[in-house]
Amino acid sequence: KIVMMMPNPVPEYRQVAHMINTFRINCRNVWMFALDEYANEKGQIAPETWDRGFMHSLLAFLYDSIDEDLRMPREQVIGPTDANIDDYSKMMEDAGGVDISYTGPGWAGHVAFVEPDAPEFAGTLEEWKQMGARVCTLSPFTLAQNSLHGSFGMSGDIARVPPMAATIGPRDVINARNRIEVHSIGVHGTATSWQRLMSRLVCHGPVCPQLPTSIHQELRTDLLMSETIAADIVDTWDKGY
Repeated sequence: KIVMMMPNPVPEYRQVAHMINTFRINCRNVWMFALDEYANEKGQIAPETWDRGFMHSLLAFLYDSIDEDLRMPREQVIGPTDANIDDYSKMMEDAGGVDISYTGPGWAGHVAFVEPDAPEFAGTLEEWKQMGARVCTLSPFTLAQNSLHGSFGMSGDIARVPPMAATIGPRDVINARNRIEVHSIGVHGTATSWQRLMSRLVCHGPVCPQLPTSIHQELRTDLLMSETIAADIVDTWDKGY
C-alpha cells in the first residue's frame, strides 16, 4: 500500500499512465489524495465535473488513462470537497499516513495552495506548522501565475482564475514520510520563469509562513531543480522589454 499526495495534474500524467500500462504495474494498492482544488469567492469547492479543476484533470489525464485492469479502485482517488474538507487531513492519516508528497513552489512561494498572505493560515510559525487542510484565499501572485496556464487562456486574465482554493495544510507536508520538491516551471518551454527567484528564496531564505514551502528546509526532502531554474539571474537586453 502507498498513500500519495498528488500535485496539479499536468498533461504529463498521461506519460505516467503510459508507463504503468506498458510495464503492467498493478495500482490496486495505490491511494491518491489531491493536494488542492479551486474554490469560488464563497469558498465553495469546485466539483470534479469542472473541466478546469484539478480533480477533473487528475481523473482525465491519469486515472482514466490507466488500463482498467490495472487501476486502483475509484474510491482511492480522493480530492478535497465541500463535504470532506474539514476532515481531509484526518482522511489521509486514517488511510495510514502519507508515504510521499509531491510539491513545487508557486510564484508566492506557496506549498500546494498554502498561501503566504492568506488570513486562513495566519499565526506564528509553530501554530502554522500544526494547521491542516482548509479553504483559503489565493494570493494575487498565484492568480497572476495561473492566468498564464493553458487552462485559463495564457493571457494574464486573472478574472478567469478562481479567487479561493481548498488545500492541504503545512501539517500534512510535515507528517509525510517522504517528500519530493520539483522546481522546473517555465513559461511554455522558454527560459522565462518567475520560479528562478522564488526557488532561491524558499531554498535559502528564512523558514517562515511568508515563504510556505521553505518548510522543506527543515524536513528530509529530495529537491529536483532544472538547469533553467538554477541558471544565474542576469540582465538579458537582447530579449527586449
